[in-house]
Amino acid sequence: MPELTVQPSRVFSGETVTLTCAIQPSSGWTYKWFKRGLYGLMSLKTSETNTYTISRATMSDQGEYRCYGVRESSGIHSPHSNTVQITVEASKPKVTLSPDHQLLTGDSVTLRCELGASSGLVFYWYRDTQTSDPVAQTDGNSYSISSVKVSDGGQYWCRAGRGDPVFYTQYSDAAEIKVTDVSPKASVSIHSNWTQIFTSESLSLSCGVQGNSTGWRLRWFTGRRGASKCPTRWRSETGSSCSISSASPSDSGVYWCQSESGEQSNRVNITVHNGDVILESPVHPVPEGDPLTLRCRYRYPSNISADFYKDGTLLQTSTTGEMSIPAVSRSHEGLYKQTSTTGEMSIPAVSKAHEGLYKQTSTTGEMTIPAVSRSHEGLYKCSNPERGESPESWVTVRGWRV
Repeated sequence: MPELTVQPSRVFSGETVTLTCAIQPSSGWTYKWFKRGLYGLMSLKTSETNTYTISRATMSDQGEYRCYGVRESSGIHSPHSNTVQITVEASKPKVTLSPDHQLLTGDSVTLRCELGASSGLVFYWYRDTQTSDPVAQTDGNSYSISSVKVSDGGQYWCRAGRGDPVFYTQYSDAAEIKVTDVSPKASVSIHSNWTQIFTSESLSLSCGVQGNSTGWRLRWFTGRRGASKCPTRWRSETGSSCSISSASPSDSGVYWCQSESGEQSNRVNITVHNGDVILESPVHPVPEGDPLTLRCRYRYPSNISADFYKDGTLLQTSTTGEMSIPAVSRSHEGLYKQTSTTGEMSIPAVSKAHEGLYKQTSTTGEMTIPAVSRSHEGLYKCSNPERGESPESWVTVRGWRV
């Protein structure tokens, strides 16, 4: 039976794909090429060579392909080959930012170039104009700036490429990074001091303003409703504070304070979770050198284990229920998950060598980093195999406290 292969099997629109029909012995064959349609196999072409090339693939080229051979001199037909699948995907990537709010100098930000296919791709990153040389080239689909400056602000694009000669995808739409070196005059205060709560719990937010608070109002944003004042079901005494006695998932969103002149505070992403597990993490940036404690909280309290993750990687296992790293560095930045029955983990200090390698089993339900550095900044969550997992929360680390 002929052996049909395809390279590559997942392609972008506009990319070249080649099918090869191998028959033994290899000489004397004419090759018939077929694609499966709505009513069975459709004949594509007959060729003297055992390759069939689609030079600029389109969505209509997606589907199943087969081949067989014919010896014209004798009329002998080979069996049909195996079936191969060609998948054609849109070649326009999408850039996302994490975090996606305005940054202060010294913050870190990660850009991701999202594409359906990723095998063999190199990613190119552009700032301010697509015609300039790329500011970075990465093998993975992410590009991070660990300590942003005002000059890092601007519009960013990405595209990807592979092959020789290189086939480039389209450019993504632009994503804008905004950086300021001025600390906001106001901040959002949450009575619980955590960004995640369970449904039916109370939630109270207010604007903490340096100096005169006149004219500052609490604002919120959801993708469904856009920006508005406090949710209509909430109680608002002054406009700068809002509360609700029994929150629901529809109350989730991004909250900030805004003055009459348009000045804005930091933004806080509140998640009202209808599951059984939430992560208690700081609302505001944690100064470098300060301790950081994360807690895994359950809707129905019990002494059960919890998993903390950092960037999707389980942390180091400890049979004592405690992990201590006296001095931390940038290597802790990211997403943490912990296995615990007490819920506690302590990381006093770490270095780059520790990055993404730790898993701990404990019984306290807490993870504590006594002295944080920029490396701890990132997405965190916790989970339990019986109760489920919490939503993710972003933790920001500021420069050293003065």
